[in-house]
Amino acid sequence: MKNRVVISGMGLITPLGNTLDEFWMNLKAGKSGINEVTAVAPGKYGVYAAGEVKNFFPENYMERKEARKLDRFCQFAVAAAKEAFLDSGLNMEEENPFNIGVIVGSGIGGLITISEEHKKNEGREKMRVSPFFIPMIISNMASGNIAINLGVKGPSYSISSACATGTNSIGEAFRYIKEGKAEIMICGGAEAPITEISIAGFAALKALSNSSNVDKASLPFDKNRSGFVMGEGAGILILESLDHAIKRGAKIYAEITGYGSTCDAYHMTAPDPEGSGIVAAMEEAIEEAGIENSEINYINAHGTGTYYNDKIETLAIKKVFQSKAYEIPISSTKSMTGHLLGAAGAVEAIACIKALEEDFVHPTIGLTERDEECDLDYIPHIGRKHNVNYALSLSLGFGGHNAALIFNKYNRS
Repeated sequence: MKNRVVISGMGLITPLGNTLDEFWMNLKAGKSGINEVTAVAPGKYGVYAAGEVKNFFPENYMERKEARKLDRFCQFAVAAAKEAFLDSGLNMEEENPFNIGVIVGSGIGGLITISEEHKKNEGREKMRVSPFFIPMIISNMASGNIAINLGVKGPSYSISSACATGTNSIGEAFRYIKEGKAEIMICGGAEAPITEISIAGFAALKALSNSSNVDKASLPFDKNRSGFVMGEGAGILILESLDHAIKRGAKIYAEITGYGSTCDAYHMTAPDPEGSGIVAAMEEAIEEAGIENSEINYINAHGTGTYYNDKIETLAIKKVFQSKAYEIPISSTKSMTGHLLGAAGAVEAIACIKALEEDFVHPTIGLTERDEECDLDYIPHIGRKHNVNYALSLSLGFGGHNAALIFNKYNRS
């Protein structure tokens, strides 16, 4: 008998807000969190916009001395995890710490620390590097520091699958509980990549938007899209076995029932033109959920605003859902947050869960001129009330990684 798995807590740090309520309120309203980039002079490398976190003060979540030992991505992870844990109502004095695990990943890790330490040593004959340099940059320290801060002693590690990281982390955590290897899992992703070297690198790939109008920079599925807008932040979910959640009287947001993970094995950065890996990931998740394709009534797309991603993702959705694809409302959260890389899937999973809770699907803002090859219902400009029973969250990453999750309204029976 497999365990049913539910979501009992959520926390996030994003360009749209640093609390669950603020994030969801702004997402529903179609408010953009994208502003003029501050990490480099606007226009340098042809980049003008970024989705930067505002009003984040790490000392609100941890001791100032501790915060100085953590890269920004790790500060985000710990902060979001504490918010999620508080939201869940869990009490560590009543739990076996070995029954609680952490899988929180990052696509890039401590890039800000790498950049700062390198600059500090430019021109020096003898390098002077912080003794915390290595533990600040390695990606697993998001999970490690969450475990230390919360006192949990179950499985703890990180997944790094580029922009699919957050979704893979949630999916693997789901499987731990489903298979009875843990009662509770803290999972998601964190990223703080907005540095000069990162912007220069992604710009060299021609992956970033070159719009000088920050309000027109992130345009998923729009004919005039020119690339993604880099973002930062973290999203953390508390997953729990249904029996454990009921026993302690937890608030249950939704249930997670399906997970699919595949690889294109095609190209380092470009998706397979046929979308076969994306299709297979969605079909795997739907099969595990035990539902028909026709029961999916909301999709949170990867929707980066890059030419090939949006085109191939649309093609894959059509292949899975056939004619019904035109009836399913689809959002790109990245139209408002920018692309949070390894944290994107976790933040977008939270958007799906809130859609289930409130029967409301948020818009894809900035979508003005329809691309002939991107002709599905992307909810342009204004969100809408919509009955959501099953939501699919889709993430794609460099290296050909594809990951899909199915969430549904919780029903005890």
